[in-house]
Amino acid sequence: MQRRSLIALAALAATVSAPALAQSGDIKIAHVYSKTGPLEAYGKQTQAGLMMGLQYATGGTMTVNGKKITVIEKDDQGKPDLGKSLLAAAYSDDKADLAVGPTSSGVALAMLPVAEEYKKILLVEPAVADSITGDKWNKYIFRTGRNSSQDAISNAVAMDKEGVSVATLAQDYAFGRDGVKAFKDALKKAKIVHEEYLPTNTTDFTAGAQRLIDALKDKPGRKVIFIIWAGAGNPFKIADLDLKRHGIEIATGGNILPAMAAYKNLPGMEGATYYYFGIPKNPVNDALVAAHYKEYKTPPDFFTAGGFSAAMAIVTALKQTGGNTNTNKLISTMEGMSFDTPKGKMTFRKDDHQAMQSMYHFKIKNDPAFAWGVPELVREIKPEEMQVPIRNKR
Repeated sequence: MQRRSLIALAALAATVSAPALAQSGDIKIAHVYSKTGPLEAYGKQTQAGLMMGLQYATGGTMTVNGKKITVIEKDDQGKPDLGKSLLAAAYSDDKADLAVGPTSSGVALAMLPVAEEYKKILLVEPAVADSITGDKWNKYIFRTGRNSSQDAISNAVAMDKEGVSVATLAQDYAFGRDGVKAFKDALKKAKIVHEEYLPTNTTDFTAGAQRLIDALKDKPGRKVIFIIWAGAGNPFKIADLDLKRHGIEIATGGNILPAMAAYKNLPGMEGATYYYFGIPKNPVNDALVAAHYKEYKTPPDFFTAGGFSAAMAIVTALKQTGGNTNTNKLISTMEGMSFDTPKGKMTFRKDDHQAMQSMYHFKIKNDPAFAWGVPELVREIKPEEMQVPIRNKR
């Protein structure tokens, strides 16, 4: 009798728990990023920002419409093949409703077809290459991170004048090459006289720097080396090669705070940045800065803001769908959707799902209170000022 009642109880439990499982209705977000590897510093910032953003956007509840948000972390180590398989596993095995990431453009390009195969959204943050929302794009791809064109057009604003000769120094992979291409496309008056591509793991920049100097030294007018670099290695060491003797300046975009320590020796250097915690003035940025100081005793960095923006986009979309994670419903909701971020309002462009966003023209100040060169705002470059090309074939 006892055994029979136990079996009956077990059967009853099975019938109760199966629907309960099916209806648990958690919203699962996979975050595939460089937890380790060459871009580890960027990846960890994105993760911190994503979690802070989800907390902020849900008012600390981590729920939307009664559904709990869970984040599944996956470390792609900066390896394209690994990123690809981890994303497939997230969609199929973990039943992730959508994914965020990755850190590297090379990994992102490997992951794009996986999103299309599983018909699930991949919100790209922070990989930058234009091709992600360009010729390699598909309708499941959205991006809150800025793209190479946004970087390039905003940096061109800072130096595109008649009589300026520019040589570029970039890493020899999708991020560097797409960045230089976009920068060339954005320049209307200045002339590119040389392109130098070096391996991503370069530590000795002497030979490359000499080629840059040779290309520029005899040119009349203003002479600029424009650097597009991410991760390890310090290309700003080339400033030690007495560029001033040839009248050559260095220019670059923004970066993470540790990398901007090298900017301290370059006061007056101009460029354009995606984010610096002291520049945007809005309630979302105030909340991010306060939360980050409270948690880490440091200001939020470049990619922390990006992770936070990705969270704001996700929660904005889920609130509009009433927590419905149906992919087609999310796509139709997110196309053309505006959402608040630490940088102010962003809008997903319908054509290629790239987030249109402000960039910031800066000039570096050496402030003894900070361990890095401080980018002081020259002016905000608003989305409508940047004719960001649509590069997909939609």
